[in-house]
Amino acid sequence: MNSPKRLARIAGLLYLLVAICGGFAEGFVYPKLYVAGNAAATAANLRANPDLARLGVVADLLDQTFFVFLALSLYLLLKHVNKNVARAMVVLVALAAAITCLNVVFEYEGLRVATGAVDASSLGATGSNTLALLLLDAQHYGILVAQLFFGLWLAPLGYLAFKSGWFPKPLGVALVLATVSYLADLFVAFLLPTVTTAIHGYLGIVPAIAEVSMMLFLLVFGIRVPRREREESRTLTTAR
Repeated sequence: MNSPKRLARIAGLLYLLVAICGGFAEGFVYPKLYVAGNAAATAANLRANPDLARLGVVADLLDQTFFVFLALSLYLLLKHVNKNVARAMVVLVALAAAITCLNVVFEYEGLRVATGAVDASSLGATGSNTLALLLLDAQHYGILVAQLFFGLWLAPLGYLAFKSGWFPKPLGVALVLATVSYLADLFVAFLLPTVTTAIHGYLGIVPAIAEVSMMLFLLVFGIRVPRREREESRTLTTAR
């Protein structure tokens, strides 16, 4: 069982890198740049923090790269449970990563407009600021679209974790429930934008608990080997 444990810990490390890069880009950089509905403030933030914006772009790209490799490592770890479900998990992650990487272009172009690297002087100062906001708006809502797949990939992961016997079953259930929370948060943001701010924090509780728990379990334990498998492994080792 050493090989699966090692692979699980690699997946845990990749999960940690996803959390660090994604947390920096979305939790630290975006709030310092994007002010919803305020073109002047958004453009001013971009002009005042160009290096931070570039770091956010790189962090996003690294985040999605690590995310894809995380999915591949989990596929190798859990494909024996159900190969089709494991493949679906990888496809959903690939879709989320592709959409997010495309959205990074909007952020970078917004920075170029705000700092004058793209000549928008013909629009005037107000028009230039509005264009910068429009580009960051496109990124903001593009990330919401990507959240569809950020949520959906947790359902096959939860199923595989539950069925494998290598993880606590409540953890598998929590990952599936996290999918429901992600999707609820997404649809509320589009259908009921006036209330999304009030409930966004609550809908993020289950995904935060489920994903952090999965990451820590992978890092600390790797996998939980059932007693029967431990005994079989010990018997094989003794026979050799």
